[in-house]
Amino acid sequence: MTTDSIIEPAPAKINLALHVIGQRPDGYHLMESVVTFAAAGDRLVMSPAATDRFGLSGRFAPLLQAEDPATNLVLKARDALRAAFVGKGLPTAAVDIHLEKNLPVASGIGGGSADAAAALRGLQRLWGHALAAEELHMLALKLGADVPMCLAGRPLLARGIGDEIESLPHLPAFSCVLVNPLKAVSTPAIFKLLTEKNNAPLAPLPSSAGRTAGWLSWLSSARNDLEAPAKNLVGEIGEAGKLLLRENAAMVRMSGSGATCFALFTDPGLAEKAAAALHAARPDWYVQTTETFAGTV
Repeated sequence: MTTDSIIEPAPAKINLALHVIGQRPDGYHLMESVVTFAAAGDRLVMSPAATDRFGLSGRFAPLLQAEDPATNLVLKARDALRAAFVGKGLPTAAVDIHLEKNLPVASGIGGGSADAAAALRGLQRLWGHALAAEELHMLALKLGADVPMCLAGRPLLARGIGDEIESLPHLPAFSCVLVNPLKAVSTPAIFKLLTEKNNAPLAPLPSSAGRTAGWLSWLSSARNDLEAPAKNLVGEIGEAGKLLLRENAAMVRMSGSGATCFALFTDPGLAEKAAAALHAARPDWYVQTTETFAGTV
């Protein structure tokens, strides 16, 4: 076990496209989604301690402080990973975990799932043990359908309920603006409002590796099947999209089940200008410029 603190980022997850293509008998929806991650996100600091502790800071920390700790995914990840190691006879000392909560809660960009994934990555380093890839994947899946993709933390194609992951090494980076009207959205509520569960799958992915124009064209022809029901539930999602479309964005869409919308830009300067305009129009909203990650071959 290391005696040093471990700092682990929890990047925002962005569903660049999300097609709902069916539903399993157990109620889980089947999907195909092109997912990337952004430099903007939460941050975890994990340190050896005499007893387990958990602390919060950041703009959105008060929302988590009001919740029952038993529902916190970071603590669930800590406990699940510890149980797995203890079951193998491996020591897991007490740990102080501090979560810097920079992303809105229940916002469609994987905040809680990204935090849980960061805890799994960081605690393996802190405790000096590692689970086999398949065992870690299954542990992450038990925490939530989005946790395995957040554990990967790289551009990917997700299928099934989000647990079948294929790397997208040629997906380029994009300048991006994230906008959230600070209205929490319940994912189950959005799926309940989804009237059509068997939609067309994604088109074949672009063949031109790393070419931004080709990917933008392909993404523009895709969709997020959860966007329409989310707009019906939270009208500000539609307003956010309209405001972004005024700012010369190459593409605008909602991520996940909302309410965060994103805009992709071909130039960082355009993204900064758009963010400034959004801040001026809606100073009470969450507005963040960022850069998405490029795939790595």
